[in-house]
Amino acid sequence: MQPETHPLESFFHQAVRNSYEGRLGLNDPDVTGYVARLLCEFSQSDKLYKVRDEMGRPIAELDQMMTAADPIHGTAASFDAERMVRKHIGDYALFVAGMYPEAVETGRQRRRHHPSLGELIHAGKESYYIVSQFNLFEYEQEAPLFGRLSDWFERCILGLTLVRDELNHHRRLLPPPVN
Repeated sequence: MQPETHPLESFFHQAVRNSYEGRLGLNDPDVTGYVARLLCEFSQSDKLYKVRDEMGRPIAELDQMMTAADPIHGTAASFDAERMVRKHIGDYALFVAGMYPEAVETGRQRRRHHPSLGELIHAGKESYYIVSQFNLFEYEQEAPLFGRLSDWFERCILGLTLVRDELNHHRRLLPPPVN
């Protein structure tokens, strides 16, 4: 039995493939598929902040997510928990930097609790690299994918920016909603 796919997966897969392969020359079906599934997952707003604090509240701040990932000095209960949170940090950083650049702090506009693009890139690359180092047992097959996501992190952000631009272009072509 095949796993159920998200209704937007084929749409996002085509948009990501157009940008990653067609415009950036990033020909890696595993990366393309992963990023398309990431867009599907984060199309549900509750998935963007799925890391929780000790009280069960969603963590929305990048620095708090980083603390939650640390099994020695932070709140991760195990190395598996570290991997799960680090994977989410990589996903979160990639998604926010590529799809919502207005949420990124710039030097001109200092907003509280908004990471800079440099902070997102550092956290995302580092987190995907750490996930890639979990390369034994059940994680062995997917570890190389996270190594490539770390190595190509900036290109993946650019590819998502192109996806965003394409989606905005198509949205402008739609007729206005009927009230």
